[in-house]
Amino acid sequence: MNLRHYEVFQAVAETGSLTQAAERLAVTQSAVSHAIRELEEGAGTILVERRPRGIRLTRAGILLLEDAVPFLASWERLSEKLPKLEQQAPLRLASSITIAVHFSPYFLKQFARIFPETPVETQVVSASCAADLLREGKADLALLEGVMPEGPFIGRVFGSYGIRAFGSPEFFTRTEPMSMEELCRQPLLLRETGSAIRDTVDSALLLKGFTVRPKITSVNSQALIEAAKAGLGITVLPELLVQKELSEGTLASVEAEGFPLSNAMSAVYRSDSRVTAVLEGFLQVIGRLGEKREEGWSGESVQ
Repeated sequence: MNLRHYEVFQAVAETGSLTQAAERLAVTQSAVSHAIRELEEGAGTILVERRPRGIRLTRAGILLLEDAVPFLASWERLSEKLPKLEQQAPLRLASSITIAVHFSPYFLKQFARIFPETPVETQVVSASCAADLLREGKADLALLEGVMPEGPFIGRVFGSYGIRAFGSPEFFTRTEPMSMEELCRQPLLLRETGSAIRDTVDSALLLKGFTVRPKITSVNSQALIEAAKAGLGITVLPELLVQKELSEGTLASVEAEGFPLSNAMSAVYRSDSRVTAVLEGFLQVIGRLGEKREEGWSGESVQ
């Protein structure tokens, strides 16, 4: 038996006529009769009783119909779903924190308009953890800051942000630029080692022969901002994180040698993975950020 036998049987049962079943299925009446006969041979019993005014299912035929209807309905749903499987499979995204806060809402909203049936599963983690998820096959795409991670990866740079030193204007009134040595002697409030921001800062200092022992180290940028506002030291963070404080005058930029620094933002995927239409669609959404940045967009507004 094959699927067609059960489709014919359902049509006969629903129409009550071999002729009408043949019309519904666009086949000959003899083809319908032949399919029913083969089905009855396979069942070893009569399933359809022929009567002058049509046909009627036997008890065995009724039992078969009860199982055939949900089976055929499931098959129909599967057939409809088959061409859309790629769009309905989740896109697994790993994003570093800064990108997740300031850019991902725009990406996700724009992507949902193009691929409304595709769910996006996002994990917001540190840049190093995002790269690990990609490396372990637990993410399809990683949005990373800083240097490209080592591994079988392909990256598309979609923008960058500046990193500066900031302090409370009440406690740091100096207007002339600091040397890097002077900056390192200040009480510094820095992100944790391994974060993209901290790696960029440490690399810049190391190239000049300096290392630092921060007064406060935190995985939370807002905690560093609040500490800097309280006059506890100088924090070094992306400019886009402190726009509110700069406009309110609770923080001011501290000019220092070697600053501002810059971190690239990249969309990274494995070189051995297939770039599906869904993944390429998300990459195109991200790529449009470069055009919007030229117009002055910095991620604050999701339109």
